[in-house]
Amino acid sequence: MELFELTLHELHDKLAKREVSSVEATRALLARIEATDSRVNAYITITPDEALAAAEAADRRIAAGGLTPLTGVPVALKDIFVTRGIRTTCGSKILGNFIPPYDGTVVAKLREAGAVIVGKLNQDEFAMGSSGESSAFGATKNPWNLACIPGGSSSGSAAAIAARSATATLGTDTGGSIRQPASHCGCVGLRPTYGRVSRYGVIAYASSLDQVGPVTRDVTDCALMLGAVAGHDPLDSTSIDLPVPDYAAALTGQVKGLRLGLPKEYYREGLDPDVKRALDVAIEAYRGLGAEFVEVSLPHTDYAVATYYLIATAEASSNLARYDGVRFGHRADGAANLIDMFRRSRAEGFGAEVKRRIMIGTYALSSGYYDAYYLKAQKVRTLIMQDFMKAFEQVDALLTPVAPTPAFKIGEKVDDPLQMYLSDIFTIPVNLAGTCAISVPAGMSAAGLPIGLQLIGRPFGEETILRAAHAFEQATEWHRHTAQL
Repeated sequence: MELFELTLHELHDKLAKREVSSVEATRALLARIEATDSRVNAYITITPDEALAAAEAADRRIAAGGLTPLTGVPVALKDIFVTRGIRTTCGSKILGNFIPPYDGTVVAKLREAGAVIVGKLNQDEFAMGSSGESSAFGATKNPWNLACIPGGSSSGSAAAIAARSATATLGTDTGGSIRQPASHCGCVGLRPTYGRVSRYGVIAYASSLDQVGPVTRDVTDCALMLGAVAGHDPLDSTSIDLPVPDYAAALTGQVKGLRLGLPKEYYREGLDPDVKRALDVAIEAYRGLGAEFVEVSLPHTDYAVATYYLIATAEASSNLARYDGVRFGHRADGAANLIDMFRRSRAEGFGAEVKRRIMIGTYALSSGYYDAYYLKAQKVRTLIMQDFMKAFEQVDALLTPVAPTPAFKIGEKVDDPLQMYLSDIFTIPVNLAGTCAISVPAGMSAAGLPIGLQLIGRPFGEETILRAAHAFEQATEWHRHTAQL
């Protein structure tokens, strides 16, 4: 097996036994990026010099007995994370030359753990997208079929895992942006509970919905990555001061007696036959492991997409006001006056999808419409949260689809924003409720594209969904299937 094919925990074991060095693993991964990324376009910025220097430091640390689960492991980050001295674009022309002077909290935690950062990953611009097509640096391709989308907005985070051009990655999930690409690319992707992982140093899209999480090759790696980045951060006022469990220790493989809910609103007409078939097989697999199933109701599900696209766009309108050519970002040349400079800079710097969402959000917040749209959406959000809390009175977790279809063709939905937005119909409610969810590989479509299942947990119930995902993974072979590039 090639070094770039190893999971995080497999590489850790080899580093611990001194069978391989971090420098060797990092060189192998950089060579893999060079061999594949011209086709996949998972990376915006690759940092070979910094990575090899960090790998050398990791090898010295290992020799001195300072090994942690991530020491010497090559990882890559969605280009939404602020990284000291490394260009950070958020997939946008408006930040095309931004080099931050500091590390965000999760980046600092990874560095402290001895991880080796090999580069910054492609994404939908400002995390606004479900397909990976809205990046100013070109669309990311799905390694399983280069004509298909990898999912978004953490497109590079999932595509790099599927292409074996990163050992583990971090993404962000605002409406499904980790889970949906993980499903489409045959990876494991976890959105933690809001407040479990610091957002300090994450370029904001929608501050009440954004959350940082890992995208990995298997559930064990996911647990290790979450353990490395989770925890209270005084620099993030929404960060929750709770102890961080040993997530890897929760992976017992036991789900006997676990009560899993099947929301009737998620199993309906319109679900792709391949997706439905994969979910039916997964449910039977869980029954065979001793899990119990209960039908539950999340009655406000039909309002989730509309609610999300009012709240998220309103917050985006506010957050993106800072990119004006003065305080941050691209500045247009030849402006006649200050207002003209603002207008030109934003027109040149933002892509079409970002402009669309800024305009929707600004309208929802405008005088005369605030109560009718934004305030009403916040009230519906509360109802959606209550739906989940009532369901969790009956069950330990929910089992649902991640996306209504497998990955679709690049360009298929770019002219139909509503159809694109509906790609996240099964993931958005989790963000509105602020709870946690994981996508784990659960099948393949007739066209040979991966399909994931989603496990939704109670707030701060990451241990339960990781345990359930791990038990399913151990009972099946889907996580062993690899894209052939």
